[in-house]
Amino acid sequence: MNLNRGPSKSPLGIGFSKCLLKHPPGNEIYRKGHISFFEIDGRKNKAYAQNLCLLAKLFLDHKTLYYDTDPFLFYCMCEIDIKGYHIVGYFSKEKESSEDYNVACILSLPPYQRKGYGKLLIEFSYELSKCEGKTGSPEKPLSDLGLLSYRSYWSQTILEILIGLKPTEGNETPIITINEISELTSIKKEDVISTLQHLNLINYYKGQYIVTLAKEHMDTHNKALQKRKIRIDSKCLHWQPKDWSKRGKW
Repeated sequence: MNLNRGPSKSPLGIGFSKCLLKHPPGNEIYRKGHISFFEIDGRKNKAYAQNLCLLAKLFLDHKTLYYDTDPFLFYCMCEIDIKGYHIVGYFSKEKESSEDYNVACILSLPPYQRKGYGKLLIEFSYELSKCEGKTGSPEKPLSDLGLLSYRSYWSQTILEILIGLKPTEGNETPIITINEISELTSIKKEDVISTLQHLNLINYYKGQYIVTLAKEHMDTHNKALQKRKIRIDSKCLHWQPKDWSKRGKW
């Protein structure tokens, strides 16, 4: 058995090298249970970032490839077991976005789909936006599948806020503004409004718009929450946002 870790040859005489990485390069910024996230700088780990983009292109028809990965950060989600870290998905975001986009591209690898990892990636992107003190939105236009995933996440997150509201002193019904929902969730105001309209929650009553929750909304929300067994725990996130505008060249 040849234990040499250097370049070797296949039976066809083609040279190849074995990748020795046990986990993605960059900093591990989150770990809870068997889930871990790594932050990868597209400038410092250019080859790895480019390969991530090429991998995503295999499964995302609408993805546009940019070989200049310097302006982007990549967040890889991994499952951890005794053999190491296994990438299950990732999302990228611009270091500086004039449109306040918090996701440029997002992907769950096919073997790990339908396990709740897509929503976990989305939830993590908004957790980073909360740390930055910003509201965020995915890069538009969204694909059909992307819109379904985001709309599902927005609906569950906003309903969770609305259902948990308590009446304030002097008011029989809870009161909250769209701006407050946006601040609590870091979901951009326009996405909050479009989600409320999609759920048919906004009604015009006595000269003002009000949100009306029906029992069917609560039932739908409770069923959706039962399926989301994995959630992001903000206490396990160890990350400080950087001011890229003061850093000159990325």
